[in-house]
Amino acid sequence: MSTSFLHITNGDSTTQILQKLQVEGEIITWREMLCEGKTITDVGSETFWKTRFEFLKTSYKVSKQKFINLTLKEYRNLCQQKQQDEIILWFDYDLFCQINMLAVISWLKHYRAGRKISLIQSGKTTKNSKLKGLSELTPDQLSKIYKNRVELTQDDIEYADYIWQLYCSDSPLRLETVHKFNPMSHFTYLEKAIKAHLLRFPSVENGLNVIENKILSISKENQFKNKEELVSSLLTNQGVYGFGDTQYYNKLDELKKLFTSFNPVKLSKVGRQVLHNQINYYGQIRSDFSYLGGTKKYSYLYINSDDKLLKISS
Repeated sequence: MSTSFLHITNGDSTTQILQKLQVEGEIITWREMLCEGKTITDVGSETFWKTRFEFLKTSYKVSKQKFINLTLKEYRNLCQQKQQDEIILWFDYDLFCQINMLAVISWLKHYRAGRKISLIQSGKTTKNSKLKGLSELTPDQLSKIYKNRVELTQDDIEYADYIWQLYCSDSPLRLETVHKFNPMSHFTYLEKAIKAHLLRFPSVENGLNVIENKILSISKENQFKNKEELVSSLLTNQGVYGFGDTQYYNKLDELKKLFTSFNPVKLSKVGRQVLHNQINYYGQIRSDFSYLGGTKKYSYLYINSDDKLLKISS
C-alpha cells in the first residue's frame, strides 16, 4: 500500500515551489503571522480566530472577507485532511516561521494525535554556509532536504506544544530558560528564534526594543531617499526575524514621531537622543493593546546589562 502525504507550508512561495516540484500529496498553506499580536493556546478555536482577526484588522486593516478567504478557508481545508499517513511541515529558520510552526504542531498534537509528523527546515545547507530560506534553495537542495526530512518524536511534539503554551502565557519569564533545555530536539533553530522574540520587549535603557533601535540606527548611519529604501535595507539586515515589508512599514508608522522626514529619511533630534539613550521613550510609545504572544509588550523591560527580562509592577 502506498503512503499518502499532507504538506503544510510556511507560505504561498513555498507552496508554489512544491507545486512546481510536483511533490506527491495535498498542500496546505499556513497563512498567519503569529509572531505578532495576541495569541491564545487553543489553535483553531473560535476564540483563537476572533483574537487573531481583531489584531489583523486593527494593526493591518485586514478586512473580514480577506481574512476569511486567505486564512480561514485554508484552515478549514486543513481540518478536512484526515486520512494522510504522513504530515510534512515546511518551515524556515526565522522567528516568523518558528512561531507558526509551534502553533501548527500544537494543533496537530490535539487533532491528529498519533500521526507521523516530519519536519523540513531551511537554514544552513552546509556547516559553514549562511542561513537560507526555502525560497532561496535550488530544486536539487530542496529535493535533498525533502529526502532527509526528520520524523518528530513524541517528545519533540510535546516540547513544541509546551513552548507554544509558554509563548501564549501572560509572562515570558519561563521562556528565558526553558527553551534552552532540550538539546536533543530536532528544532535546530528554535532557541535563536525565541531569544530574538525576548529581545522584542522594550529595553530599560531607552524604551525601544532591539528592532526599533535597529531602525533608528540604520536610519542614522545611511542616507535613504525614501521609506522604501529604508525598508529594503531592514529586510536585508534583519537576521532571524523573517518579517515582511508590511511589518516594517507598520513599525515605521509607530516610530514616525522620531523622524522629521521619510523623503529623505531623517531622524528628529528626539530620535537621535533616544537612539543614544539620552531620552527614554517608553512613556511615549507604551500601549496596553500591544501584545507579543500572550504577554503585554510593555509589562516587561529588557535589562541589557543582565540579558534578562524584568516585570514592571502595575
